[in-house]
Amino acid sequence: MLPRSQVALLSAIAMAGLLAACASRIDDYFALIISNIGINVILAVSLNLINGYTGQFSLGHAGFMAVGAYTAAAITMFGAPKFAPAFTQGAGVHALFPIALVGGGLAAALAGVLVGAPSLRLKGDYLAIVTLGFGEIIRVLFRNVDSLGGALGLNGIPAYTNLFWVYAFAALTVYVVVSMVNSTYGRGFLAVHDDEIAAEAMGINTTRYKITAFVVGAFFAGVAGGLYGHSILTIAPTGFDFMRSIEIVVMVILGGMGNTTGVIIAAVLLTLLPEGLRMLAGAPVSLPFSAPFNNLKWIAETRMIIYSLLVIVLMLARPQGMFSWTNRRATKPKV
Repeated sequence: MLPRSQVALLSAIAMAGLLAACASRIDDYFALIISNIGINVILAVSLNLINGYTGQFSLGHAGFMAVGAYTAAAITMFGAPKFAPAFTQGAGVHALFPIALVGGGLAAALAGVLVGAPSLRLKGDYLAIVTLGFGEIIRVLFRNVDSLGGALGLNGIPAYTNLFWVYAFAALTVYVVVSMVNSTYGRGFLAVHDDEIAAEAMGINTTRYKITAFVVGAFFAGVAGGLYGHSILTIAPTGFDFMRSIEIVVMVILGGMGNTTGVIIAAVLLTLLPEGLRMLAGAPVSLPFSAPFNNLKWIAETRMIIYSLLVIVLMLARPQGMFSWTNRRATKPKV
């Protein structure tokens, strides 16, 4: 009999297939929002392994996402048509996309090793500054690579992303992170988080655990980047800037550091909140319920200010996270 966690994973993948089967009945705008929710869940849960469970503070998650997005797009747009044209037609397309996503994840994981090995002996503010610098370096590099579109980015990316791939990988991300943390090996992440000096005194190689967390988190961030690029069909360096990393960090902090369930809920809410404000501001006058919203058109111009204020209020009211009251590991960020 399969363990409960594996049954939950298979059930989640089956539900992702069912959701994808019903996607034709969903408006394209709402389908994009649902897809963005799944992508943000992947990003937030993978960052939670680094920031929440291992106790580090990374501000470069958007950089890993960019590496995955550009690598996956390069595979589907340039690599496959040139070296494996059979994958660009017929049934081969169904195999090409997961290969591209895994390729993007591996490229991001390699970037995680490159940035992690020399910098993860740092702690707190210093590590945050290094990862922030890494994210900006990646963005500037892509902006100056003409073969990848330069500052204008890549356009015409194939529309391979669907709700099945998004939520199948979201389920896999949650499964891997939860299984790692709850395993015997994964207790090392919690030991590093609780007291790094004591962990080292007990013989735990803290640097190895921090690099492992970075590599796994970067891999899934790269997969999320591939899904994102093949969803909006265009990517540019400006889409992976410092503010994108901050958005992901906010999801982790508001959900509760080291609280996977809370982080998932926060990712869903913070994805829906700006879109809800947009819909509130643009409610069609022809709808019966639109009359109360006729004087709220100002929300369209100030919705991001309202969004930011709501986030600030939530962080002041619940600094330990919105859903961390039952999780003993939830802590404030180490900065």
